[in-house]
Amino acid sequence: MDRTVVQLPTTSGVLSGLRVGDSFYVSGVVVTMRDAAHERYLRGGVPLPVDLRGLAVFHAGPVMVKSGSRWVCLSIGPTTSRRMEYYESELIERTGVKIIVGKGGMGSRTAEACRRHGAIYAVFPGGCGALGASAVEEVLGVEWLDLGIPEAIWVLKVRELGPLVVAIDTEGRNLADDVLSSARTRVPAALRSLKPYLAQLSRS
Repeated sequence: MDRTVVQLPTTSGVLSGLRVGDSFYVSGVVVTMRDAAHERYLRGGVPLPVDLRGLAVFHAGPVMVKSGSRWVCLSIGPTTSRRMEYYESELIERTGVKIIVGKGGMGSRTAEACRRHGAIYAVFPGGCGALGASAVEEVLGVEWLDLGIPEAIWVLKVRELGPLVVAIDTEGRNLADDVLSSARTRVPAALRSLKPYLAQLSRS
């Protein structure tokens, strides 16, 4: 089966062809950013040392080792993206980043920013750090290493990192919100179906 591979840097036009639930891979430059890097840039006022226009930001804290003068990625998997919901709409607006990658879904503010700026949010499967590392061809650089290896900004050259699943598309459709909404509508029926069993338990 043919893979959909998005080459980075990319554009809103390319990403507009992806819809919630679609799977794809990315090749090119991916930049990791977690809580501390978001906070330093967006709240601390420290200039971002990497140009993110058209690139992908990965919510990840990779496992890295130094081999001579080179860094080697041993494992890289997603961290929970909801922690970055407070920052992400501003990051998308200010930097021109086009793909956010993480896990667990993001909220309405991020979805609106994706809609306004033609970006997407995608999820990478948790527990697949070795798979992620296998896609890293080269560690191009590291910034803000004083934050610690997991929180530093890592600039990675990747080849077919994925599979990634679109959870927010360029029209602002949000898979996480759709799933929660669907679950809420099923709650009353689920509770009604439990009533006979609950009544039986109360009599025993």
